[in-house]
Amino acid sequence: MSTLAHTMMTAARSADSGLAGPGDLDRYHYAEAPVADRVGAPAWDGGDPELGRVGRRAAGSRGRGLHGQLVQQLGQMIVSGDLGADRPLVPEEIGQRFEVSRTVVRESLRVLEAKGLVSARPNVGTRVRPVSDWNLLDPDIIEWRAFGPQRDDQRRELSELRWTIEPLAARLAAGHGREEVQQRLCDMVEIMSHAMAQGDALTYSRADTEFHSLLIQIAGNRMLEHLSGIVSAALQVSGGPVTGCDRPNEASLAQHARIVDALGTGDGTAAESAMRQLLTVHPEVERVVPAPREH
Repeated sequence: MSTLAHTMMTAARSADSGLAGPGDLDRYHYAEAPVADRVGAPAWDGGDPELGRVGRRAAGSRGRGLHGQLVQQLGQMIVSGDLGADRPLVPEEIGQRFEVSRTVVRESLRVLEAKGLVSARPNVGTRVRPVSDWNLLDPDIIEWRAFGPQRDDQRRELSELRWTIEPLAARLAAGHGREEVQQRLCDMVEIMSHAMAQGDALTYSRADTEFHSLLIQIAGNRMLEHLSGIVSAALQVSGGPVTGCDRPNEASLAQHARIVDALGTGDGTAAESAMRQLLTVHPEVERVVPAPREH
């Protein structure tokens, strides 16, 4: 087995960032959690040197096996600009260089086509599409942009989008939550508090993500509900503006608790205000962002 294939399969086995579903609180363990692995993908040898500039973290959180890995690798390369717009993608070449079957390549390209990253036309083949055609609300593309040269734009856009979505969702959700949903939100705050005390950043992040996703889902607006994946993606990528969600401390937990209390009493104004406070960007705190890659 080649080094590339071995690396891709190892990453697929090791990556696991799934969130707990309702009733699965036992998945939020308080033991020391491993830090998500980040490995650089091996370069494509020979041919166009642009194909060798692949970097970022291991794939597999939303894909399984070589198929998911190939989607991730090609998606990163397109979003980063290593494969520019109108660049032809030859399935045979991809299969040879990544040592995967034609079926894996074909299915991977279909996934990328559904995301708006590539187009396949008779007598023309498969080509990379311009940014204007991408589905920028796709969670995978959000993640890939957040770790590529466009990360500054991505983090600003995500912050602005969350500021638009979540305060409204909090106001709409006030008084709509069922008792079990209210308890679930309380559970998330308790888990976040415990995780912060234990220094368990992974558990804290997972609970925080579920808190915000659940809040949007109970807002009673189906169109907003479809945007919950965007918020989840925003919370799971690094390099974003520093908000209360990015600063695990007593003040942040207090804002989450205020939101829960406001939802329970049906006070939409208070819920919206607490969410705005939580999402306020703190310019005095700088997040460490990886240096841009050289091209």
